Amino acid sequence: MQIQLNGHPHPLEGEMMLGDLLESIGFGGKPVVVELDEQAVFPRDYPSIRIDDGARIEIVTLAAGG
Repeated sequence: MQIQLNGHPHPLEGEMMLGDLLESIGFGGKPVVVELDEQAVFPRDYPSIRIDDGARIEIVTLAAGG
């Protein structure tokens, strides 16, 4: 299975939930904004959203500064 992750091809091994993807790339539990196929996703929904083949996912990290 292949998705687009932040504009780049990213292979996945079989079916995966959005929360599992975030964990696998080091963003589990971190403050991020996720867009799936041009739709914003609420963090509470990450564990229940299945990623389909060809999905386009954009992940933006949040940083505090001064």
